[in-house]
Amino acid sequence: MKVLFKTFLALLITIGFLNAEIVEQVGEKNGYEVELTTTKSLVVGDNDFFVTLSKDGTKVTDAKVKAKFFMPEMPGMPYMEYEDKAKLVNGKYKMMINFSMGGTWQYQLKFKTSDDKVHTIRGSVNL
Repeated sequence: MKVLFKTFLALLITIGFLNAEIVEQVGEKNGYEVELTTTKSLVVGDNDFFVTLSKDGTKVTDAKVKAKFFMPEMPGMPYMEYEDKAKLVNGKYKMMINFSMGGTWQYQLKFKTSDDKVHTIRGSVNL
């Protein structure tokens, strides 16, 4: 019986690792190419996200970037949200997002460029 339990547990752990994927989403807004990535698969808790902005093939490093990740209210569960402002690190904007539970989280990624225009990209990630 113990051998069967250990085999079943090993199978569950293996399936969990196989389903784990990093985030790599690319979008375009008003001539800007926006790339949202992670270096590790998403987990409940703290997750580092990286945003790369470019226009006409040139990296944009003078923008202000922030993101709001949220899960809408559902029966028996309140609305959840987490926001962070990104900091420029090695040519990429880095932010930390804390997911309080698994599921589909929607996001709004906003960036303000040097011409004082605010651009918004919407999407979702699965945890």
